[in-house]
Amino acid sequence: MTDPAFAIKNEVQRLVEVQIDTLRKPSSLTSSELDEYHSRSERITTLYEKLDLIARKRFYSRPQTAA
Repeated sequence: MTDPAFAIKNEVQRLVEVQIDTLRKPSSLTSSELDEYHSRSERITTLYEKLDLIARKRFYSRPQTAA
């Protein structure tokens, strides 16, 4: 079975790279480029929330042992 977190991390990495490339443009962003940038930013936030949920589920599903 594939780890869903792996696919999410790959997508986040790809989106972040596009964000960086967008900010490196020598000219000002057009209105549509700014809208796309904002949409990617929201998508990145959503994906990080999913990763957080996966991590929390894994943490709480582990058997707890006394130290």
